[in-house]
Amino acid sequence: MTVKKIPTYLIGLLSVCLILSLSLTGSIGNLSPAFAQNYEKVDLKGADFSGKDLIEAQFDQADLTESSFVGADLRGASLFGAKLIRANLEGADLRYSTIGEANFRKANLKDVLFEGAFAQLASFRDANIEGADFTDVILRDDAQEYLCAIAKGTNPITGENTRDTLYCD
Repeated sequence: MTVKKIPTYLIGLLSVCLILSLSLTGSIGNLSPAFAQNYEKVDLKGADFSGKDLIEAQFDQADLTESSFVGADLRGASLFGAKLIRANLEGADLRYSTIGEANFRKANLKDVLFEGAFAQLASFRDANIEGADFTDVILRDDAQEYLCAIAKGTNPITGENTRDTLYCD
């Protein structure tokens, strides 16, 4: 019986295919695509997501109490019904996200970009919203009234005044 040697180029090609298939399924390292991140209904108290790319990530009904999202990219993410009590989201990008029924009580929302977010029934009690940009955010009238009472500052990215983005006055 004669054994044929596999050509070197074929071994290399097979290796590349294996690495690609493992990375696409998330089986190795951090090579899994960002769109696959799903943290729905997960207890993530105190988790640190600072500076992370979390575009379109799912955090629906997750407990994110005292978690950190400083400078995180959460564009298009869903945090529907999430608990973000005392969470730090300073400078995070939440444009076009779903934050309906989310609880941001005592959260640091300084300089957050909320543009176009769906925030119906979200709670912002005792939150720091200095410099936050609420352009085109869907809010209930009572939430808008509350936010206008505490709104101040200018967003450093958009240059928009927080009160103006909430249509206060």
